[in-house]
Amino acid sequence: MTQTQKTVVIVHTGPVTVQPLVAQAAELLPDVRIVNLIDDSLLKDVMAAGGVTPAVTSRMNQYYRIGQDMGAVAILNACSSVGEVADAAMPTLDIPLVKIDVAMAEEAVSRASRIGVAATVATTLDPTVRLIEKTAAQMGKEITVVRKLCAGAFDALIAGDTATHDALVASGLEELAGEADLIVLAQVSMGRVADALGERITVPVLTSPRLGMQRLATVLDELNASPEGQATPEPSTAL
Repeated sequence: MTQTQKTVVIVHTGPVTVQPLVAQAAELLPDVRIVNLIDDSLLKDVMAAGGVTPAVTSRMNQYYRIGQDMGAVAILNACSSVGEVADAAMPTLDIPLVKIDVAMAEEAVSRASRIGVAATVATTLDPTVRLIEKTAAQMGKEITVVRKLCAGAFDALIAGDTATHDALVASGLEELAGEADLIVLAQVSMGRVADALGERITVPVLTSPRLGMQRLATVLDELNASPEGQATPEPSTAL
């Protein structure tokens, strides 16, 4: 790391978000040192409990603090399931904490009134829907959210059965495309399935990695431009 190279810490709740975000960072933030903090127990614990637990919240806050103590100029929260933990943590940190899915929610609300949200995990589906509804309220827009849980797909992915995962997600997305004007993918792991479907999906599909990393790049640009080194805080979407 050079003396002028800045560090960004990405907090992951499992391994599936690492490669897509590292790839986006290589393209959009080539001069930034990326450090990945991965705790694959987090999402498992959230799924087992049916929601975020106090123990998960405590660990997430510790990882945010560790990132700050490492000298990071910003932290990226990579998981929608714990996005509301990030909302609550933002005021406690001295550096920006960016949520991977905020930019995606804003674009979805700006482009469509009937928004489909697809997920393979229920504990990710619900927070993503709440984020979109909160974003719409902040933007003063009435929307309808159509939910689609691709049941069984995540278990198949974790078991290494990508064919079953992809088939279940593809079926869900094709069904959702007939009920919505735009689809939001609540999980990074679904993106490659949507890409493979191509023209079989007749409505726009938004994914969080690129939009989230672009938002992070904007925050870093603001830090560089500010004489105090402070970026404009990301609006909180806490409920």
